Amino acid sequence: MVFLHGYLSSKEAFTAQIEYFSRFYRVTAFDFLGFGQSAALQTPFDVADYAAWTKEVLRLLGVRKPHVIAHSFGCRVAVKLASEDEDAFDKMLLTGPAGVILNRGTGYKIKVGAYRAVRKIAPKFAEKRFGSAEYRSLPPLMKESYKKIVNEDLCDCARRVQNEVLLVEGLRDKTTTLKEAEAYLLSFPRARLRILEGGHFAFAERPVAFQLIAEEFFDR
Repeated sequence: MVFLHGYLSSKEAFTAQIEYFSRFYRVTAFDFLGFGQSAALQTPFDVADYAAWTKEVLRLLGVRKPHVIAHSFGCRVAVKLASEDEDAFDKMLLTGPAGVILNRGTGYKIKVGAYRAVRKIAPKFAEKRFGSAEYRSLPPLMKESYKKIVNEDLCDCARRVQNEVLLVEGLRDKTTTLKEAEAYLLSFPRARLRILEGGHFAFAERPVAFQLIAEEFFDR
């Protein structure tokens, strides 16, 4: 079993799940390049770069066709990799799944236009005042990587994933919403959706409930 953590997170986010599933599986958990205890990025990675990097890590570790539990950004990587290599994973559990771009509406387009206009005359001011708190906290190279990552819609990739997929969405998740999870659900050929009380980190907020859902999925 492999764990893939979210953006600005680390493998430690899955501490409860790693401890539990280590009783039954050979568990592999690592920090993505640029996060946790891993090395810093040398160039701005997009999702495909992270997928290729993950595939190589699993190869070097001798991990073949594992179950995967992925959270948020980790779901992007899992979906991209599975869409390109049908033998990368066995069953896939995606919680708080990121990678869907819904209609962002007029307000979003206005903000993007304002950012681009301000950046031309005051780039430092634009970087400090525009974008999410998550984006503003990043160093320059990571900002470039972040933009590549969040602007890719992975629904087309999801349509190529033949694995059995379980989406576990936090009822109060405001980071990756239920609407996004439902869009993913319609994209995967073989997927189901479970709702769990909690927010974006519902798996950590309700570890026992999450682990029971995961155990039922992997064992059936």
